[in-house]
Amino acid sequence: MNTCQTCDVAVIGAGVFGAWTAHQIQHAGAKVILIDAYGAGNSRASSGGESRIIRMGYGPDEIYTRSAQRSLELWQGLFKRTGQSLFHRTGVLWLAREDDSYSISTLATLQRTGVVFEKLTRTELELRYPQLDFGRVAWAIFEPNSGVLMALQAVRVIVEEVRRNGITYLHDSVLPPKGDRKLESLITAGGSVIAADTFLFACGPWLPKLFPDLLGELIQVTRQEVFFLGVPAGDDRFSPPRMPVWIDFNDLVYGIPDVEGRRFKIAVDAHGPDFDPDTDDRVATEKGLMEVRRYLAARIPALANAPIVETRVCQYENTSNGDFLIDRHPDLENVWLVGGGSGHGFKHGPAVGEYAAGLISGKAKPEPRFGLASKAKVHRRKVY
Repeated sequence: MNTCQTCDVAVIGAGVFGAWTAHQIQHAGAKVILIDAYGAGNSRASSGGESRIIRMGYGPDEIYTRSAQRSLELWQGLFKRTGQSLFHRTGVLWLAREDDSYSISTLATLQRTGVVFEKLTRTELELRYPQLDFGRVAWAIFEPNSGVLMALQAVRVIVEEVRRNGITYLHDSVLPPKGDRKLESLITAGGSVIAADTFLFACGPWLPKLFPDLLGELIQVTRQEVFFLGVPAGDDRFSPPRMPVWIDFNDLVYGIPDVEGRRFKIAVDAHGPDFDPDTDDRVATEKGLMEVRRYLAARIPALANAPIVETRVCQYENTSNGDFLIDRHPDLENVWLVGGGSGHGFKHGPAVGEYAAGLISGKAKPEPRFGLASKAKVHRRKVY
């Protein structure tokens, strides 16, 4: 026999966007149901990895710098309330070429927004980080107050908090929604009927599956490989404070130092092939490993032949240019779509939740860059 549950707002997806949006909606006094097919922080979710970078630099895109600033404030508030230590202030180092327009515009944005940073010369880099071979790097930006969020743990903490505060959480999947101008209810695979005034879908790579006609060609889900290296015993050169997070957007590679015993993490940030989050295998390829080994040989020679202690395959859920999707469904007036993390979204979860909750209540002004009308079928990545 089917059970029926009612609420003011049903949030589908308990990843970082959905969990923080549910938190903000509940904080405003609404009755909320939060639903996730595989569970908060699960290994299939885009929010499910061990660690994610939080940094303020975004080239000329001040909107994301300010979002990251606000999000870090809210993350730290969550960790203080819950007694967790899930942010590691490792610093973030941007590696730049001589005439690097993205890094130059990042400097200007950081100055406008009051972010603390250092501009380091090549000589200063070599003195401070001798374990790195800087090759064509001419200078760098260092954000001392940025660092690493422990991702899956952080998602589970926010979900646990909203549950303690009265949100109903369901571990279930929903069937594709059906409605004419308005969605009255959802049916779950487990047989529950969820009736709500408003529905918000924050299901990352599952958005194009639930809304294939609308989003099937606007959101591209790509396969991304991540490698963890075993550093030499007793060697602290690859742990904070001796090594920060570093980003090389010219070569589309980033590294995260050894935090919480996870070992040194490295990944290629270029978009991989199309990926199905439900059915595709999550086993790293020899090709991906060889690509990482070649980069290590040039950038961190001491780790070129380091043992691989773990690999992960996650996914990016990409919009055409990397901007988020946060907008009302064009045909269902009480349905909202929140996604398009595009590989850089995790850090912004708290600010996305604040903004999405504001849209639902009518208190927030819509941002055109996040609107459905701005999304295209041809993918030209501009936001990193």
